[in-house]
Amino acid sequence: MPRSVVIDCFPESAGRYRKGYAVVVIDVVRATTTAITAVALGRRCLPVVSLNAAHSLASRLADPLLVGEVDGIMPMGFDINNSPAALMKRKDVHRPAILLSSSGTKLLQTSACCEVVFLACLRNFTCLATHLASTFANVAVIGAGTRGEFREEDQMCCAWIADCMFGFGYRAENEATAAVAARWRGCEPDAWTRGNSAAYLRRSQQLDDLEFILGHIDDLEAVFTLRDGEVVCEPLAKVHPAAKSELVYD
Repeated sequence: MPRSVVIDCFPESAGRYRKGYAVVVIDVVRATTTAITAVALGRRCLPVVSLNAAHSLASRLADPLLVGEVDGIMPMGFDINNSPAALMKRKDVHRPAILLSSSGTKLLQTSACCEVVFLACLRNFTCLATHLASTFANVAVIGAGTRGEFREEDQMCCAWIADCMFGFGYRAENEATAAVAARWRGCEPDAWTRGNSAAYLRRSQQLDDLEFILGHIDDLEAVFTLRDGEVVCEPLAKVHPAAKSELVYD
């Protein structure tokens, strides 16, 4: 039976994949990179969709860390911006991170209606693709989008996951998926930095995050899902490298 992968974008697209798909949420700059980094460090991470939700959740947790931005600006009373670099420097990993972002956490919320939701960024795309190929027949890889644009870094991450899955015998579900994958095939990891997200990080003097993302390419052997409103690290599918050919389906 053919296996398929589809690339899509924006929070409203998640509803198309409620049944029969593993959904992968991607917001490289910066929500999924921040969330994955938090959990990889041993910190709890709970994404929320609004300031009210952030403060409501904070009132029910012991010593939470408020992390995030609204329209690129860190809200008053928050501890740090939506910044994987800033999170990496902190020592208080016992504090659960409540994460708010303009795009990524909204996509996570709208994807919660789907059967299973994974998070990806440039830190874990190969590991995730291998895990998905051993477990799920149909995969939807969705970029968060910003200001109505399917941003370059999210396109590239979506494309690299899809390309890995093509190697396991999956097919592109539509021509648009094949086109995005072809556009980014063989590109250097910094190819996305000519786009608007990288320009924003430079303009706003948030170069630490740009450097962090470029300095952490495919460095995690870990898979992360959204479960009951929290980002958690999942056990990896047991696939021996010598047996990967068995994942190619006719």
